[in-house]
Amino acid sequence: MDDYAEYERECKEIRKENAKYLDEFADWLAEKKKSEATISRHCKNVEFYLNHFLLNEDAESAEEGVGMVGMFLGYWFIRKAMWASQASIKSNAASLKEFYTFMFEGGRVSQAALDDLKVQIKEEMPEWLATLARYDDPDIEDPAEVWRL
Repeated sequence: MDDYAEYERECKEIRKENAKYLDEFADWLAEKKKSEATISRHCKNVEFYLNHFLLNEDAESAEEGVGMVGMFLGYWFIRKAMWASQASIKSNAASLKEFYTFMFEGGRVSQAALDDLKVQIKEEMPEWLATLARYDDPDIEDPAEVWRL
C-alpha cells in the first residue's frame, strides 16, 4: 500500500473515532448544563481542530493532539481560518480546554497533559493574539516579522 493510501485509511479511522468523541463530548457538556449554543460552538471548534488541523499533514489522533494546541492557535489557525480573530482564538482555546478536560475525565489523556495544555494557553495567548494582529496588519509584509523568525 502506498503512503497516501495508508494516510487516508488512518484518517478515515480517526474521523470515526472523532465522531464518537464529539457525540460523547456534546453529552458531557449537556450534563454540565451548558446551553445548546455553547455546546454547538464547542463541538464545531473541536471538530475543526480534530478533523482539519490534526489530519492536515499526519494522521494524528485526538489523544496525540493534546500537545499541539500551541501550533494550532499560534500559527495554523491564523493562516488557515479566514475567520481567525481575537474572539475566535479565545473561543477555540476555551473549547479545547473543555474538550481535553472531558478527555481527561474519560481516562484518554493524563492529568499532566491537561495541566500543560491549560498552562500553555494561559501563557501563550498574548503572543498568539499579537501574532494575529501582525498577520492582519497590512503594513507588515515580511513573514519573518509576522512570525518573529
